[in-house]
Amino acid sequence: MSKEHILVVEDEDDIQELVRYNLAKEGYRVTCVASGEDGLQFARSSRPDLILLDLMLPGTDGLEVCKRLKTGTDTRAVPIIMLTAKGEESDVVAGLEVGASDYVTKPFSPKVLLARIRAVLRRNENPEGDDEQVVRINDLVIHPGRHEVTLKGKPVELTYTEFRLLHLLARRPGWVFTRYQIVDAVKGDDHAVTDRSVDVHIVSLRRKLGSIGKHIETVRGVGYRFKE
Repeated sequence: MSKEHILVVEDEDDIQELVRYNLAKEGYRVTCVASGEDGLQFARSSRPDLILLDLMLPGTDGLEVCKRLKTGTDTRAVPIIMLTAKGEESDVVAGLEVGASDYVTKPFSPKVLLARIRAVLRRNENPEGDDEQVVRINDLVIHPGRHEVTLKGKPVELTYTEFRLLHLLARRPGWVFTRYQIVDAVKGDDHAVTDRSVDVHIVSLRRKLGSIGKHIETVRGVGYRFKE
């Protein structure tokens, strides 16, 4: 069973207990605190393996906590999953842009939360290791080494930026990337990409991928993901 240490920063007692119970049942070590200040103090002193961070906290809110942790030398590498109520899209975008790894909206399924936690922990263990691995999703095959995409065995002609964008989304299905994260990930020295042009590349990708293109999903107010 997993022995990772997870810090839960959540001020609602019922949600805190729900999360603590489900994480402990899966074998995680769990510490719960109810304020941003306590979360900062514990993260800096103990450096947990992952932080579940509520955005709406008394005193120092979740966005400020995230920002401080991601600019701190000792805590910047600790992955953060934000817990957010529906309708806080601007906060979600802000949190992702200051370094949060993912977000889960309330009310949430414990199974979904656990799946997100496992995915983030796997990614944090080997952040660059999957760059050259072949990605296979149904009839879609992406071969980074060959810079080649095939659909039902037939090659799909993509531009440099379209290939990088598709590879970014498809190798982490279900993950949401903001336009700014996409720009940072896919831009090359000779290939200019802006947050506005991302939408154009997405439209082109969907068209070239045909029926598979519908799996590239727009997350309103946040960005894009490759739907599992």
